[in-house]
Amino acid sequence: MTAKMLGKDLKAYEDVDIDDLLSQLTAEELEELNTDFDPDNSLLPPSARCRDQTTRDATGPYNKKALLEYLERKSKEEKDWEQNKPFVHEVRGKVFIPKEAPKPKVDGDIETEFDDILASATEEELVDLAAVLGFHGMLNQVQYHASLEDKKVEGGFKGVARSEVVKLGPEVPPNQTNVEEALQKIRDNDAKLKELNLNNITNISIERLIEFANALKDNTNLKTFTLANTNASDKVGRALAEALAVNSSLTSLNVESNYITGAVLLQIIEAGNVNQTLEELRLENQKPRILGNKVEMKIAELIEGNTTLIKFGIALEFANARIRVATQIEKNIDKFRKQRLQDKE
Repeated sequence: MTAKMLGKDLKAYEDVDIDDLLSQLTAEELEELNTDFDPDNSLLPPSARCRDQTTRDATGPYNKKALLEYLERKSKEEKDWEQNKPFVHEVRGKVFIPKEAPKPKVDGDIETEFDDILASATEEELVDLAAVLGFHGMLNQVQYHASLEDKKVEGGFKGVARSEVVKLGPEVPPNQTNVEEALQKIRDNDAKLKELNLNNITNISIERLIEFANALKDNTNLKTFTLANTNASDKVGRALAEALAVNSSLTSLNVESNYITGAVLLQIIEAGNVNQTLEELRLENQKPRILGNKVEMKIAELIEGNTTLIKFGIALEFANARIRVATQIEKNIDKFRKQRLQDKE
């Protein structure tokens, strides 16, 4: 189908010379034709869409100060528009008065002798009553602790919680364990020595701690060995790992708050899986607190291979490792529970 324009076929305009048509137009007609364009046509350059259409001659260079003075002078010379009606402040319509909301009626609202008592009670007595009834959200911190200790609750509901003097608790007595005597008992495999506590003895040398670990290799009577906060390093951790791989009597080991890195912690856990006798292993609060994803995933893998561990102390950052470890510990606890029920039967 042939395209049409203004009811005529476009073939009728194929032989028309546009240059001849433009040469026949006057200057005014060319200017009018040049201004006939679509400003929203994105195919045209901005210079063609936004042409300067000012016809007046330039009055000179731009002078901001002179322009502002002219505008101010012009505004003062011109008269204001005449108002058809003078302004009068009028208030039309009715003033809105909100209706009082009806009070809800509670079925069974019976007056008792307590109504008069509560109405005449002071604010401090009401605060004391709230503490007795357990409405602790209405109390401040001082009032809350006073209610727990059965003390007098002072101040109203807007009472300020003042700071209290810090009460120092009794100091923990130092560990009185005789290190040399304990080491000799482990070496002698003393049958009476079932538990050894070296916690918080920070003046033990690394070499002496390694001697304790080496003595565990031939000991068959010690059940619990704790050496938290003894400044144990990786050397001590490796010696403990070697001892765990041989010792089959130790059931609890605590090396918390020391300087053992994640790689050596893996060696300790892996050594505990050899004989499967450890029931409790505490490794938390080492100096390098961040273990990393690789070490935590390896810890989870090793714990999943342990069937006797029911208490495991370590802080894991990644949820996947925490869930896997917690699931395996739960399985081990359930296994011990079933075994205990069978023994009772």
